[in-house]
Amino acid sequence: MKKTISGIRGIFGKDLHLKDVIEFSNNFSSLIKSQKCVVGRDTRPSGKMIQETISAVLMKNGIDVFDLGMVPTPVVFREARKYGAGIVISSSHNPIEWNGMKFILDGRGINEKELPQIINHQEILKSKIGKIKKIESTYIEDARKIIGNIENSPKIVIDNGGGAAKDFAATLLKNIGCDVEVINKELLGCSRGPDPTSDKLIELTSISKDKEIAFAFDLDGDRLVVVRKGEKQTPDVTLGLGIAKSLELGYKKFVLSIDTSISIEKFIKEKGGTVVRSKVGEANVIEEMLKNNSQAGGEGSSGGFILPEFNYCREGILTSGLISSMLENSKFSEILNYMESYFQIREKVEIDSNYHDKLIENIKNNLIKKYSEIDTRDGIKTIIDENTWILIRKSNTEDIIRISGESNDEEKCKKIINNTIKMVKENYEKIK
Repeated sequence: MKKTISGIRGIFGKDLHLKDVIEFSNNFSSLIKSQKCVVGRDTRPSGKMIQETISAVLMKNGIDVFDLGMVPTPVVFREARKYGAGIVISSSHNPIEWNGMKFILDGRGINEKELPQIINHQEILKSKIGKIKKIESTYIEDARKIIGNIENSPKIVIDNGGGAAKDFAATLLKNIGCDVEVINKELLGCSRGPDPTSDKLIELTSISKDKEIAFAFDLDGDRLVVVRKGEKQTPDVTLGLGIAKSLELGYKKFVLSIDTSISIEKFIKEKGGTVVRSKVGEANVIEEMLKNNSQAGGEGSSGGFILPEFNYCREGILTSGLISSMLENSKFSEILNYMESYFQIREKVEIDSNYHDKLIENIKNNLIKKYSEIDTRDGIKTIIDENTWILIRKSNTEDIIRISGESNDEEKCKKIINNTIKMVKENYEKIK
């Protein structure tokens, strides 16, 4: 089971049980000052059972529950702004047998100071029993006001991946003027896995060749991958396009995670904007945004664009609409052309979580001797030159070490990644 600011995640019935759901829901209750909480889930088979358990615990603790049913994560975040708190039942991009809980306070994910209060047992004073009420979200209407209407009815295909974005994404794009086709609407019979950033998206790339653009969502609708002219784009492209739209709207202050493409940072600075880097993870990006009063940003690795004025989370659905509104805009091609000269590679190595910290420490000691510019805020990021970097960090959600790299020289990037993977595996063998 994983317990981080990204949420609680585990394989349901193996290392995540209903007794755990009861405990974490009870503990989270102590942080809910409004005595109101929005609850929603994605399409995982275990979702409804977990949602009913969470609702019962919250009501026992005197909290009124506002039930959204099966909805994407961004919808729960949006509604949580109104009610003060929220819980998303999802394990995002993890395999179907996983599930989890993501906690929302004041419209944002929890931070490092709040996490211990959710993990450690809290005694809740007895109070009246809370009520439960089913509600409908105004998400689509709210998003449409941000995006506006699109002319010329661009042809778009959505790969829902069997997730919770199915009705929301299609309805939003249709309402703003797009001609929309949807594939993999339901989980049963879906032709791809839950994570569009790692899946090859074979069916979508084939269908997209005669469309203007295509979008793939993960199970809870916060991750978005762009497919254009039959080619899957890197997750950084999603963020880059969102940033280009933000610059068009006049925004200048951005936060990017440290694993986001250097090309996006350079593009922002060329357009007169400023960039602050944060640790990886949407909660870390959001925390830095709030600290610096930033207007937009996100993390490239997850295809996650964040627009704080609308939502304090990765916004796959809104972003699909914002990108669609740019299709006939010169900035659409400008950012893509700019990013094409940089090459990103993201790999992972399966490593038992018990060894993560020791492994990272060993590697850090080795790299400090070799390179002069090292960033240890989140794992180890080594700046090799102004256009080349490598990042080694432990995952917040899986038993893996993530390795990311970028360069304006593709062969150089491949060589550095391969050497880093070899170094991680060799160090693992030494310490286990």
